Amino acid sequence: MSLRTLTTTLILLAVGTLGSFAAAALGWPMPYVLGSLLTSAIIATSLSHRLPAGYGFPQKLRSGFIAVIGLVIGAQVTSTLFSQAPKLIYSFSALMVFVVVAQGMNYLIFKHVGKYDRQTAFFAGSPGGLFESISLGEEAGADLRLLMLQQFLRIILVVTMVPIGFSWWYGAPVGSASGISLSHSTTTSIADIVVLVGVGALGMYLGKIFRLPAPQLIGPIIAAAALNLSGIVEINVPNGLISVAQVVVGTGLGMRFRGMTHRLLLRGAGLSFLSVGAMLILGLLLSVILVPLTGQPLDVLLISFAPGGVTEMTLVALSLSANPAFVTLHHLFRIIVTVILLGQSKRFFKT
Repeated sequence: MSLRTLTTTLILLAVGTLGSFAAAALGWPMPYVLGSLLTSAIIATSLSHRLPAGYGFPQKLRSGFIAVIGLVIGAQVTSTLFSQAPKLIYSFSALMVFVVVAQGMNYLIFKHVGKYDRQTAFFAGSPGGLFESISLGEEAGADLRLLMLQQFLRIILVVTMVPIGFSWWYGAPVGSASGISLSHSTTTSIADIVVLVGVGALGMYLGKIFRLPAPQLIGPIIAAAALNLSGIVEINVPNGLISVAQVVVGTGLGMRFRGMTHRLLLRGAGLSFLSVGAMLILGLLLSVILVPLTGQPLDVLLISFAPGGVTEMTLVALSLSANPAFVTLHHLFRIIVTVILLGQSKRFFKT
């Protein structure tokens, strides 16, 4: 990494941090991601001429902190997640229906309303698996710029609309805005850091060895989950590191908008509103059907079907005491089903 790239990256992260603090002060959900993403996206779209020629956000730095997010998600996988196994058949079956139907609806929206080509419409319509859909879509010949735009907007809209909607419904902040976190402890020792680095590195290595989709994310999820379930060690990611990881990931995502015009962003936002709105309505309908079958409240099921970030949806569930273990398990399952669907479909879109 050149000195110029390092300096630019540090400045972007500093600005992203300020944006995160502002978002947190305003009570935004997922402020460290959305605040940093918004500020870096503004720079990428309106001030790109101020960036060094050919600058790209360092992928190794981004991958390292994506692994931290993977550890956070994997740390939520405990034996309690499987205590309701007999009734999971209903909700898991409904989730598979959700993924397939949502994928089809989104394909029609992006293909016929957005006029995207087949590859871009299909992978842009993925109801989960942000990194996987981008990686597999690029391999299949999709327009990477449009694909990233729609996937990022999906995440942004869901993690914004769902917490804000529940905050309005319950009359109090939920998710990140409520101060709830996924960290299990307020103290962190040197030994904890060593374990985190070791598990994260092992997960990324195994992810690459076994050629998992998005190995920097999926590998650490599996490694952390396996260790948690084995009882060998408890994975605990400190709040500070979680916040830093979200700022790095958010800033890196925002820089992906470099070169995109405001007209393109507005058009993508309109398509994303149609897509996300359709998916939330589908999730609501399935949730209503599942209430008597699973015995779970409607809000728990709706959060479980919302096609947003695993971390934020779990935070919303925690702040509502809405069975966070149930919600987390279903979001992990949604991602797995989506990745399998994308992987199996990729060969039909090769150019």
